[in-house]
Amino acid sequence: MTKNQLTTYLWISTGLLLCHALAAEPLEEPLAPLPLTNTENPGKVALGKRLFHDNRLSNQHTRSCATCHPLDSGAMDGKQRAESADGVAVLRNTPSLFNVGFNYFYNWDGVVTTLEAHTEKVMLNPRIMNATWPELLAALSADASYKKDFAPIYPDGLNKFNLVDALTCFERSLATPNARFDRFLRGEKNALNTGEQQGYQLFKSLGCVACHQGMNIGGNLFQKFGIFGEPKGNPKVADDGRYTVTKNERDLGVYRVPSLRNVAVTAPYFHDGRATSLEEAVDTMAEDQLGKPLSSQERSLLVKFLNSLTGEYLGKPVTRKAVEPR
Repeated sequence: MTKNQLTTYLWISTGLLLCHALAAEPLEEPLAPLPLTNTENPGKVALGKRLFHDNRLSNQHTRSCATCHPLDSGAMDGKQRAESADGVAVLRNTPSLFNVGFNYFYNWDGVVTTLEAHTEKVMLNPRIMNATWPELLAALSADASYKKDFAPIYPDGLNKFNLVDALTCFERSLATPNARFDRFLRGEKNALNTGEQQGYQLFKSLGCVACHQGMNIGGNLFQKFGIFGEPKGNPKVADDGRYTVTKNERDLGVYRVPSLRNVAVTAPYFHDGRATSLEEAVDTMAEDQLGKPLSSQERSLLVKFLNSLTGEYLGKPVTRKAVEPR
């Protein structure tokens, strides 16, 4: 290779590397990708996973956390409303637990602000797990393998605080990164096709991003359900929303804005599960939250974009199973 050829080769190589670097440069957008790595303690995560799937966390030893949040099916039960422990109480729709560690408020009404408080509240709720600490700790302490598993991680062994800590460490590990939209945000412009990119631009221009914001694309704000009109559907169940927490009349019918991550595989939608399809949910949001009815093309573009938000759990795409008829 001559000197001139070498110079030309170096210039071309440098140009290609520069182009590649520019193509991979993260985009400046109002939304952010999920981190690719998990920083939780592996021992606590493994212990928390075992607890998450243990029926002894419920009063009658008939349900575990995974009963309502199956990790192989979107981390939610796929039902319009969750089934209560007593078979009588009417609960709200079960939200997915994936990416729950990125929220700042929990439950549809934001009744607690930490994942630890949320975990304990669910276990002690008579309509959900209906457990009591004395009975729960006695049941688990009777299992010698739990004592063995807790000992190397928690010097003071199996107790209320450590049980909640292990469970929440596992729940925080339930991240679903590497959605095609995340890759797009990181600079991989071809990760979204033309229709999906147009849907994202529409998502921003319509104002959806004002509430569905941040790394979790929602989950951290409260909004009245039905700003411009009564949403379609007939839930047949009175629900005062955040008012049950604050007792402030302005919070009547106000709910936590849900995360949109994995939204394509977590139907039905809204606190009462009234929308059975993503298209129906999109129309409801546009008409009753934004006051902007959509054309069929706009609806299609938004749905295409929302499908790009499906991430990966443990390296595999998040999926859901068909709900068995009741």
